[in-house]
Amino acid sequence: MQTLTRIKELLDSRGLRPKRSLGQNFLTDHNLLRKLADAADLAPGQLVVEVGPGTGTLTEELLDRGCEVIVCELDDALADLLRETLPARLPPGETHRFRLIHADCLADKHTLAPALLSAIAERPFKLVANLPYGAATPLIAALLTDHPHCGLMAVTIQKELGDRLTAGPGSRDYGPLAVLAALSANVSRVALAPPGCFWPQPDVTSVLMLITRRPDAPARAELRRVSALARRLMTNRRKQLGSAIGPGLNWSALNALAGCESVRPTDRAETLTPEQFRTLATLIE
Repeated sequence: MQTLTRIKELLDSRGLRPKRSLGQNFLTDHNLLRKLADAADLAPGQLVVEVGPGTGTLTEELLDRGCEVIVCELDDALADLLRETLPARLPPGETHRFRLIHADCLADKHTLAPALLSAIAERPFKLVANLPYGAATPLIAALLTDHPHCGLMAVTIQKELGDRLTAGPGSRDYGPLAVLAALSANVSRVALAPPGCFWPQPDVTSVLMLITRRPDAPARAELRRVSALARRLMTNRRKQLGSAIGPGLNWSALNALAGCESVRPTDRAETLTPEQFRTLATLIE
């Protein structure tokens, strides 16, 4: 596993420095790197996607565990480095276990990049990554909403995002992402990752989160509707539901449904449970 000295050597040999604009804070704590891989419960032959691999420290661990690894790297110079160094680690005949996608992981705010989608090819996979801060929220939301074949995510992300993933109704961090996560996955915090676990040290604390898709998660179309509704109603958190939804909703029909008996037009969206959002979405076109 690459040490901090080795990471610096690899970068220095190419005249590179971490780019703050791309959120390049390399995870250097070996215990946390192993916890990340352990949390994913990996087995030889499993397909793993890693976004933002940096110099390939975690990638090496994933390959050493026998996984097939697709890495997605936006940075031109780091993509060249990975292309040169990682296939050489694999025994002859196993180079197919490493594939590099040199692109942004997202085509837009809600869609994975076509090259990444093509490489995954609808196969079951796990996301294991020290996610770049700018990509973390839209990537997690896209995978939860549109990619049921992503059965698990073991990721390091900003603590603030981890709090938003696990927030409950009425709390400060509760929002559309929490609604989506609660309906589609079981989410837990595995470990805290202080700034000292990274180089260069970020200005924020991170967390290692485990996100496991629920077998009873709603289908894609329903998750899209619920997610869109939650975003619309929670844009103005202080607005009452009656005003936010408009005149078209049959409130008596809503109150007749299980779990929604007490929902009123004077309530605010931030008080609704994820299941109440799901029920509400069935009555709103």
